[in-house]
Amino acid sequence: MVDLMAGIAVLDYERALAWYEKLFGSPPTFVVSETEALWEVTEHGAVFIERRPERATGHAMHVLFVGDLDERVAAISARGIEPADRETYGNGVRKLLYRDPEGNEIGIGGLPA
Repeated sequence: MVDLMAGIAVLDYERALAWYEKLFGSPPTFVVSETEALWEVTEHGAVFIERRPERATGHAMHVLFVGDLDERVAAISARGIEPADRETYGNGVRKLLYRDPEGNEIGIGGLPA
């Protein structure tokens, strides 16, 4: 078994926490410390944010591949976050790109419905 934890260094922890709560639709699964929070996004995968000013460059890139793309995108939009960009590949796979307030990118992709 392999567990994957994808980290995002941020400058403004409170602002990032609020944004990722909207993106994921819930408070963090675990609040690790006053400067780190983690969301379980799959049985063996998590995304975490951590206040690390020395590493926060806004260049993180992560993609979540989901089975319910349209439903998930609609729910994120209902929470006030819209995709920054959309891509469709030759095989029909779609990916919507979201950027947090610091420029870090979270892609949400899936197969056509």
